[in-house]
Amino acid sequence: MRVDHPIISADSHITEAPNTYIDYIDSAYRETAPHIERTEDRGDVYVIDGMKRSVPMGLIAAAGKPAEELSQRALYEDLHRSGYDSSFRLEDQRRDGISAELIYPSVGMVLCNHPDFDYKRASMQAYNRWIAEYCSIDTNRLLPLGQTAMRSPEEGIADLEEMKALGMPGVMMPGNPQVEDYDSLIYDDFWAACVDLSMVPSFHILTSTTDALSGHRGPKMANFLSIIRGCQDIMAMLVLSAVFERHPDLKVVCVEADAGWAPHFMYRMDHAYKRHRAWLTAKVDRPPSAYFRENIYMTFQDDFVAFENVNQMNWHRLMWANDFPHSDSTWPWSQEMLDEQAANLTTEQRRAILCDNAAELYGIDTSVLPVGGNALAETRAAGLRPGLVSASSDRRNLC
Repeated sequence: MRVDHPIISADSHITEAPNTYIDYIDSAYRETAPHIERTEDRGDVYVIDGMKRSVPMGLIAAAGKPAEELSQRALYEDLHRSGYDSSFRLEDQRRDGISAELIYPSVGMVLCNHPDFDYKRASMQAYNRWIAEYCSIDTNRLLPLGQTAMRSPEEGIADLEEMKALGMPGVMMPGNPQVEDYDSLIYDDFWAACVDLSMVPSFHILTSTTDALSGHRGPKMANFLSIIRGCQDIMAMLVLSAVFERHPDLKVVCVEADAGWAPHFMYRMDHAYKRHRAWLTAKVDRPPSAYFRENIYMTFQDDFVAFENVNQMNWHRLMWANDFPHSDSTWPWSQEMLDEQAANLTTEQRRAILCDNAAELYGIDTSVLPVGGNALAETRAAGLRPGLVSASSDRRNLC
């Protein structure tokens, strides 16, 4: 895509390095810290003490692979090096025409559902130290989102302050806090702190207890459809429990749950409010869609339905992402995809969704970012490090 502005991915990831936790965690947890083990059947996997299932690396770093080659099995030496070594990251941004990225964890998503909140917090603090160091090579183009275990609202505020001091513009929330739920009044001080500190809270798919690929109805692909529902439940809870009415300046991000469903979702909430509010409990004084449109941002990749229906949503709250290096990523053919799917957008809409919405929300200075799109993808940075995969227009050669 030819543009005259930066392109920001509002949801990218890292592949936690083998030493992310064991070298950065509190000494009391070093012996049980999340760590890599090599297996015969699944290659390298992250083993997390207290969780039954290990985390295979194959799909976490499968961007660019053809569909028929996707597999859970992989060794670390076969993964995108930029996922865990930031000295390679800017070159992979260039290949995809990306000017900057908001960066989320990968193994850290699984940790959100760990039953031991003390272990969870120690692991997340380790991650925050590691990711701040990873992104330090270019803090304009690599913007990390921290993690909090949310053992209590008060500790959550302290975590926000620590992340802010590390230069983070936001926090990825676990889908389930330890104390009550996010609609409780006890979280009002936390939401107020998010606003006061300009720390944007986000909820990512697969970080709630209701998100799972291991359901029991139909084949695994049927279960794949359910992974956005945890985010939908949280958004509905925040809207209908008047969290945004009490905190009108609070902005929350619904991450990687797509966006094409939003118009119908808003209709269902408004229908329930107009027709059934005499017996269905809700605490809002306006149609729920008003809060959804104003207070909720959404990230999506190749959601063609979202691109086609931007005018049924508040497109000033839509943010595009490439999800690198996960298996759902549009890397390294994001520009090709955008040429096709974003063709119906106006120039103003395209710039907002690809750049300005994320920049405004996270306070990103776009004047220091390179112009994105084809103009960036077609450049070749001087002095490339040896070992980088060469750029190719043949997708089957990309890995």
